[in-house]
Amino acid sequence: MNAPDRALGAFAGLALGDALGMPTQSMSAREIAEDYGDLDGLAAAGPRQRIAAGMPAGSVTDDTEQAVLLAELLIEHDGALPADEFARRLLAWERGMIDKGSLDLLGPSTKAALQRLQDGEDPSVTGRGGATNGAAMRVTPVGIAVPHVPRTPFLDAVQDSARITHNSSLGLAAAAAVAAAVSAGIDGADAAEAVATGADYADYAERRAHWTAGGRIGPRVRWAANLLRDNDPGDHHRLLVDLVGTSVAAQESVVAALALAAAAADPWDALRTAARAGGDTDTVAAMAGAVLGAVHGAAAWPADALADVQARNGLDLTSLCAGLLALRERHRN
Repeated sequence: MNAPDRALGAFAGLALGDALGMPTQSMSAREIAEDYGDLDGLAAAGPRQRIAAGMPAGSVTDDTEQAVLLAELLIEHDGALPADEFARRLLAWERGMIDKGSLDLLGPSTKAALQRLQDGEDPSVTGRGGATNGAAMRVTPVGIAVPHVPRTPFLDAVQDSARITHNSSLGLAAAAAVAAAVSAGIDGADAAEAVATGADYADYAERRAHWTAGGRIGPRVRWAANLLRDNDPGDHHRLLVDLVGTSVAAQESVVAALALAAAAADPWDALRTAARAGGDTDTVAAMAGAVLGAVHGAAAWPADALADVQARNGLDLTSLCAGLLALRERHRN
């Protein structure tokens, strides 16, 4: 596998995990089992799906759409992320969702931070309360565009992507963990190595941001990865529900995603486990998919499902990845 294949695998894994978890998001594991059974593949939103009501099978949500937005901005600005333009595009994206009648809107941390930015607060402080997974869910393009070594430029890039909305110790550590795991995967790391790198970078990143109370990302990733590796994959679903957690809180959903990636025997089955576990299913599956795709390449994913998702949502992931990898080459030179 080469870097283009791994990069495509990462962005494709994000989109596929997002689409797989779309119909089950914010539902309980019991409700998901009743409505979708084993969820063998992409499914349309069922009768109890409120956020994505009526969406057809293969539709993506804010996870993929905000990652695409971030990728386009990075490419257009030669790797930079102007805070005012980033905020403008996030708000424009939400207005588009509202116009379509969608309930798939900005998350609580992002919404609050952008309102503070509009009220005139400095971008360096608006994201201090953001402890949810919004920065981590969209950060995969940074992991593709920037090598994780050397450390400081990489952490600078992650923080630029998170600053206006999730500049807390939890929010930034979560984003760094996902981005570093993706970047390590693109450089050839296996799943265990990529997730271990992500945990280390969570430790580094949390020191850069405003402290927020909660279980630390790095230690929780190491604990949860070992927990899942020490148990049969058939038990991962229960362990996620009972012990790790799958809420929008960064110290639950991001940890769940990275633990699944570290312990996955089969990448597609790992995404199905995430989509059936309840809670923020689309985001957990998207983040796990990004890491697993970076590690295993595009061949990890069912070709027909990937084609369906790209066609359904008008995605050109190959072109986006080419633009992001051109930035990565510039960082190396």
